[in-house]
Amino acid sequence: MSKILKVKDIAKQYGVSTKSIAAALKEQGIPVPDAENSVIPDDMVELVESYFADLYGQDDPVDEGKKGSSRKGGRKAGAPKREEAPRGGKGGRAGREPASAAAASSGKGGKVTLSSPIIVKALAEAVGKKPNEVIADLIKLGELAGLNQAVSEANAKKLCAGYGYELVIGAPPPKPAAPAAPVKVRPEDNPAFLKERPPVVTFMGHVDHGKTSLQDAIRHTHVTDGEAGAITQHIGASTVVWNNKGITFIDTPGHAAFTKMRARGANATDIVVLVVSATEGFKPQTVEAMNHALAAKVPIIVAINKIDLPDADPDKVLLHMQQHNLSSEDWGGTVGTVRVSAKTKKGLPDLLERILIEAEMLELKANPKRPATGVVLEAQMENGLGSTANVLVQDGTLHAGDVVLCGEHYGRIRSLINDKGERVKSAGPSTPVKIVGLSGIPEAGDRFEIFDSEKAARLEADARVAEKRSHMLATSSIATAEDLFSRLNNEERNTLNLIIKSDVKGSGEAIAQSLSELPSEKIKAEVVANAVGPITENDIALAAATNSIVVGFHVRVNPGVNDLAKREHVEIRLYSIIYELLEDITDALAGKLEPEKREKVLGEAKILQIFELSKGPKICGCRVESGVVRVGAKARVRRNKDLIYNGEVVSLRRFHDDVREVKAGLECGIRLDNFADFVEGDEIEVYEIELKKATL
Repeated sequence: MSKILKVKDIAKQYGVSTKSIAAALKEQGIPVPDAENSVIPDDMVELVESYFADLYGQDDPVDEGKKGSSRKGGRKAGAPKREEAPRGGKGGRAGREPASAAAASSGKGGKVTLSSPIIVKALAEAVGKKPNEVIADLIKLGELAGLNQAVSEANAKKLCAGYGYELVIGAPPPKPAAPAAPVKVRPEDNPAFLKERPPVVTFMGHVDHGKTSLQDAIRHTHVTDGEAGAITQHIGASTVVWNNKGITFIDTPGHAAFTKMRARGANATDIVVLVVSATEGFKPQTVEAMNHALAAKVPIIVAINKIDLPDADPDKVLLHMQQHNLSSEDWGGTVGTVRVSAKTKKGLPDLLERILIEAEMLELKANPKRPATGVVLEAQMENGLGSTANVLVQDGTLHAGDVVLCGEHYGRIRSLINDKGERVKSAGPSTPVKIVGLSGIPEAGDRFEIFDSEKAARLEADARVAEKRSHMLATSSIATAEDLFSRLNNEERNTLNLIIKSDVKGSGEAIAQSLSELPSEKIKAEVVANAVGPITENDIALAAATNSIVVGFHVRVNPGVNDLAKREHVEIRLYSIIYELLEDITDALAGKLEPEKREKVLGEAKILQIFELSKGPKICGCRVESGVVRVGAKARVRRNKDLIYNGEVVSLRRFHDDVREVKAGLECGIRLDNFADFVEGDEIEVYEIELKKATL
């Protein structure tokens, strides 16, 4: 856990008033709404400590009886430090040769040469100063930069002049051209090794048009029932066999928030099935999904779904296709259309046959004998497994024990888990599989490849991280303390600062993207941080420092965090459905009153025992203490009065029977949506929410 530093801690260390410390911080552009309890942001703790250590003298703090002045000169907090004479010449520190050969000094005429971007560490070495001294002097110039961050050229020149040097900014030396690698044809690339592979098919379309339901009908599963709000919120993948031939399906979310995720799906697919409701026709996300497929240059099959409904009008879909330059074969065009019903399963054999025909025309082949390559569909942190990635093998064969590099993260694969949740030893071309054993969470859309050793993978990962960081330093603007906090706390701009915590990276990205596209010039959502995992004390400290709301999507709150949030006056909001999150944030941005949520407590239960099942998630054995517990109702789990979960009751069991509700005084088994971290003694509060539009 990062160090939490408060204003009062600094005041106590140097024996001065909190008001004086707060005044000094405000002069440096760091807001302190509460002079005593304001928390210094995590990334500024070191800089702030360095500043006050230099201001008062780190080794000579003020005695308790001399508050408001230092023993080094009686300066008050916030008062300017006495200017020091430039330290040059033979006896001064600035007269020494630079400690780093990368920042070469001529040694004559007091000149130092540095390449752009100018890094604080290199600047300090060039002039023979300690980095903390340089950082403290930068703060006086109104610029905040860490040890490995870039500093503006103007301030770098001012600092060097003050140290008795003239700064010369030179171009970085050109990188020597790498020798051309000899062209080598690997044996495994021989056409004789190429084998037919299953087609990768992506289902796309507007929300609630039946993409996942169609796949459920094909796979005989019930994925939709397990999705919050009955919409798909992650990229999933699965395999089926039809007429002795395999087909890999990728399901992509249809909600507008998941544009980037759909784009990834289109770029990893061979064929796109565009699902369109026969009752509604083309909708905004239908057009968007179509454009992704066209951009990826893959064949499109239009599945006209819900033809079993009384108001179904397949011709409306054909007309909309024509209007969007997607001409159906039924009207003399080239795009295949199939009329289907996910509910009655009508037309599903025709759809599968059409997919196999398109795949045969594409002549899809891959080499199963070569090392695997592919793409990351999704990545997350999972309890008991660590960092995992859902990948699609596009070529070669992936084996348990292989050393894999996914983007900037690597590791030896401890296990492979297929779409049915089974551990497998290998995965061939066009196979979706979960990788366990990575050093971190890769980005969805990253490529993966196999290395001979962990050392080689680590070196390549380090090189990619360094390259990315160098690019960011070269292209990013210089952030000062004043710039940073004015950006986050400018009242005239009407920003709502948010810290997003989600279960997987794709969801966090989608939320941030949706918030950035909200159509408003006068008001804006500012994402201060976006990360994967539960809500922690560090999140609360950052939220307190930046006046942010913590938004959790499909995540829990760590124990003790709620109490800290209350003390720091930080609001935590938990969500399980994307459009509910966006609606709430949109209302907050627009300055509208939130709907009045009237909670009606249905009942309370206490966990008496935990049951480990051979298949499926854990179930908690409970006694209903009061009221009634009902399937489908909202549920909170509290542990020692701390809120650790907010979700929904999925199922109830009395002995061996599934029941819809259980009344007070009876015992039952309860399963909650996406939560199994029960502990005996936990309390479950079951409730319903009645929404009433707020009035003035």
